[in-house]
Amino acid sequence: MKKPSKLNLFDLTMIVIGLVIGLGIFRTSKDAAEAALSPSIFFGAWVVGGIVAFCGALTYAEIGSRYPVTGGYYKVFSYAYHPSIAFAINCIILISNAASLSGVALIGSEYISQVIFATEPSSFIRSLIAMSAIILFYGVNLMGLRMSSKTQNVLMLIKIGMLVIIIGALFFPHLYTHSPMLQNPTKAGLWATVLSFGIALKATSFTYGGYQQTINFGEEIENPQKNIPRGVFIGILVIIVLYLLVSYSYYKIIGFEELKNAKGIASLVAEKMFGATGRWVSSILLFVAVLAYVNVILLSNPRVMYAMSEDGILPVSFKKKDEKRDVLTVSLTVFAAVCIIVLFFADTFDKILSFTIFLDSIGMATSAATIFVLRKKTKHLDGTGIYSMKLYPLMPLLFVLAYVFVAIIITLTFPQYAVIGLSVFAVFLVLYFLIHRFKSQSPEA
Repeated sequence: MKKPSKLNLFDLTMIVIGLVIGLGIFRTSKDAAEAALSPSIFFGAWVVGGIVAFCGALTYAEIGSRYPVTGGYYKVFSYAYHPSIAFAINCIILISNAASLSGVALIGSEYISQVIFATEPSSFIRSLIAMSAIILFYGVNLMGLRMSSKTQNVLMLIKIGMLVIIIGALFFPHLYTHSPMLQNPTKAGLWATVLSFGIALKATSFTYGGYQQTINFGEEIENPQKNIPRGVFIGILVIIVLYLLVSYSYYKIIGFEELKNAKGIASLVAEKMFGATGRWVSSILLFVAVLAYVNVILLSNPRVMYAMSEDGILPVSFKKKDEKRDVLTVSLTVFAAVCIIVLFFADTFDKILSFTIFLDSIGMATSAATIFVLRKKTKHLDGTGIYSMKLYPLMPLLFVLAYVFVAIIITLTFPQYAVIGLSVFAVFLVLYFLIHRFKSQSPEA
């Protein structure tokens, strides 16, 4: 019988790069610059964010190697902690995914607004545009239509094309904005500097997200002991270099102070290179890329809810499917509704970013910490060929502490989102025990 082919070093490297590089880089450099007291803090947040991502990717790779199961986070949490924690965290992750989708939709509305309106629209108008995109593709998915892989390839081509244009601008010195260099914030005080760095790191953390999906590839990699660390290192290194080059281009072409308040930063670079037409075309292309992202997230997340319903941790109604169109009607509707609710209460990208990253911080810190439990429970697997990271426990500890630090910064700057996030977690925890109590008392049980 032919053995199934496994992922080689190049495959894994490309997967890591593909998982991480999204649409955030076309917006979050502005947010990082806005938070940074100096260019050194701005670029430092990108470098540190990359190092944290590297530690996280290796941690998740070992988790996936030690506990290779279908079901990802839910199964790992159940095994390492308790099913109630697994239920609450997975629900938190679903809400975080909905918030991420809403945030990316807002990025798209920011770009397309430059084409539609002569003057800058209000945040309410941009929220309506973002909601319209979500509702449109909710309807598309409800009808059972599916974007083909070719359309998703177009999304990748748009992202790569825009990255090439932005980095390419560095080769045209006449485009540079010669604004005076800001001095490092030596007089700002230690706490102000730490707070500035923490808020900037919040933005870069959003942009570096995605590597946690390496949890799904532990058993499918050829020679995992060597290829996992190499693939993750090369992939994250390429991403750090690309993000630094893109951010440096924004810094040189737009200017550090101007970047703090700029709208549609990628299209501003395109305008400097190709004129008004360049800005108009790039804005439309990035909005199209956002639409494709909205579609694929609406396509995938309801299936997670379906799986949770099959395991009995969500009501059976979440399994309801329109067999004719192969549509998970209830799961899709609930997920789309959560996206709209997030946009309604957090109508700016900065608010959604804080809410999303706080939820992510809970999910990331607790999921990465499972490695400490798994190392003990799966000690018998040591030396059997599975991947085990070097510098343990330093790397997972650094990763967990980094996200705890970001969560503390958000709590200090946006306490309302920390309260909401923790309250939602507590509600889902209570809900789990209520569901199980109801089941145990039902006649069928």
